[in-house]
Amino acid sequence: MKSWKTGVMLALTATALIAGEFKPAVVFDMGGKFDKSFNEGVYNGLEKFKKDTGINYKSFEITNPTQREQAIKKMAKRGANPVLGIGFAQGPAVEKVASQFPKTNFGIIDMVVNKPNVQSIVFKEHEGSFLVGLLASMASKTGKVGFIGGMDIPLIRKFACGYEQGAKYANPNAQVIVNMTGSTPSAWNDPSKGGELAKAQFDRGVDVVFAAAGGTGIGVYQAAKDNGKLAIGVDSNQNYLQPGTMLTSMVKRVDVAAYNLMMEAKNGKFKPGVKVLGLKENGVDWAYDKYNKNLITPEMKKAVEKAKADIISGKIKVHDYMSDNSCKY
Repeated sequence: MKSWKTGVMLALTATALIAGEFKPAVVFDMGGKFDKSFNEGVYNGLEKFKKDTGINYKSFEITNPTQREQAIKKMAKRGANPVLGIGFAQGPAVEKVASQFPKTNFGIIDMVVNKPNVQSIVFKEHEGSFLVGLLASMASKTGKVGFIGGMDIPLIRKFACGYEQGAKYANPNAQVIVNMTGSTPSAWNDPSKGGELAKAQFDRGVDVVFAAAGGTGIGVYQAAKDNGKLAIGVDSNQNYLQPGTMLTSMVKRVDVAAYNLMMEAKNGKFKPGVKVLGLKENGVDWAYDKYNKNLITPEMKKAVEKAKADIISGKIKVHDYMSDNSCKY
């Protein structure tokens, strides 16, 4: 009897220890969890996890770059596990802190960190951008479409490259005008500058503009509405922001990435390494709902769905800017 009781107690203790190790935490990047874009997509995924499991998570929203490492390290010191960093800019911080806390699991979205206790999740943004570029060209009456990026980095050029390929796939004579908001992190949260860049593109004949610029995109969408043009959202489904002038959104399923990482960790199935999510893995897509259905003709819907199937099958190969820092059509 004593042996049986001892075995039960040991099993319960082990279970309690395992359960106690799961203390999820997330460090949102600049722009905050309500940026209506990238950070908010992650937030939505974590809130779904919280609702489905009843397990809360710790969070911190950084307001300047110097806080990244401090915040991640503080989470690890307090026993959080796993700790999820949001955005490519948190890569160096996650790499450093993961080395200091080898028994803690870490995750990062939009950057690869090669550590044995880190799960890196990246996306094939060029594939989703190809689809919205195709739609932009088909919707354009002038043959000129625009792209406004946030911070001028290779990742955002990757969006632009895929977008341009899609636009020219639908219309080989399409002109694509590209502008970046800036070269510092503030470029992600400057709606006024986004609006100014959009208006300048409209003056040059652009009538559809795709913003991959975080909070800056809010200004782009407002400018499109004010000037009777069309805009394309990014990361989260942003069609609802300006119904009637949002042609679609390039959805990047960071919500699913965050949800799955936390669920895997909760179930003891956390795996370090790199996950790459494209159209085939439902990691990116275009958005179609009640807010934009009147803007998408049956011909456009058929064309974009065919292109999606062809990319998944390999019939259409979308060049990845990150592979050689150039854009080829």
